[in-house]
Amino acid sequence: MSETTIDLAQLTGLELLRLGMTRQDRPPFIGDLLGMEVDLLEQGKVVFGLRTRPDFANPLGTTHGGICATLLDSVMGCAVHSTLDAGVGYSTLELKVNYIRAVPTDGQRLTATGTTIHVGRTTATAEGRVVDEQGRLVAHGTTTCVILRGNR
Repeated sequence: MSETTIDLAQLTGLELLRLGMTRQDRPPFIGDLLGMEVDLLEQGKVVFGLRTRPDFANPLGTTHGGICATLLDSVMGCAVHSTLDAGVGYSTLELKVNYIRAVPTDGQRLTATGTTIHVGRTTATAEGRVVDEQGRLVAHGTTTCVILRGNR
């Protein structure tokens, strides 16, 4: 079966993520805007990275907290998505982020890891961590997602 004839509704969450992140003709997503790179896609675990840059600056000149929040929302949500059956979706209900240290905008690579904690019939929870190039914790968070079954 060629990629053009794949029925996306028949793919599991993990299969959909893997296909969606590797297809040349995939639709754009927030990761394109930020320069996110996919490091790992496994069942229940996702790792993305990005390089900081000057246009990520907050008024104080360090990386805006929204960059880490977006990284965390992305990896935690995708970790949940990676566990879902075909035709099942999710949406973030709640996102909690703790910031640990400021990050310069000098091209440093941040790596975010999201892992599921619980995936139930109607809700799922996940946790995430963002570390800098030295492995120091920059931010961490948790999420609660609603599981969308049937008509989305």
